[in-house]
Amino acid sequence: MTRWMAALPLVVLAALAILFAGYALHHDPKVIPMALVGKPAPDVTLPALDTGAMVKIKDATREGPILVNFFASWCGPCQVEHPALMAMSARHVRIIGVAYKDAPANSQAFLAKLGDPFTQVLVDRDGRAGIEFGVSGVPETYLIGRDGKVLAKYTNLNEGDVTALTARLLTAR
Repeated sequence: MTRWMAALPLVVLAALAILFAGYALHHDPKVIPMALVGKPAPDVTLPALDTGAMVKIKDATREGPILVNFFASWCGPCQVEHPALMAMSARHVRIIGVAYKDAPANSQAFLAKLGDPFTQVLVDRDGRAGIEFGVSGVPETYLIGRDGKVLAKYTNLNEGDVTALTARLLTAR
């Protein structure tokens, strides 16, 4: 009986190793969880970066579809994605930026250095809005329709995405 008790932790560890190895072999790391697509956007209110005034993200959809982009100054891929956001802003796409788990001074410096493509910048200092949206990592962008539903989720936008996403925004109106 004591031999089995001593071997039990090893058996459990081996079973877990097999389980996790099977998951890793069949899991596509390029798959992006899109639990919110087709559902109402979270009812999130955050402070504005420039004034501190509380802003409800859903209120911005009254004027038509918007993009909500979660970014951070400490995020390397956010810097790579930034030219695509600037290009969409130049095409008058309305983008709300959400500074995710970032110090406001760092967010301001990031935007001063790279340019500010956002209609408005909000602060998600503790990451709760990111949790509500299902952010798995920055940068992530959500297309929200006039009706307040999440129409799509994107990660790491690039210059090639600009035309397709801008066209999708126009058809979502």
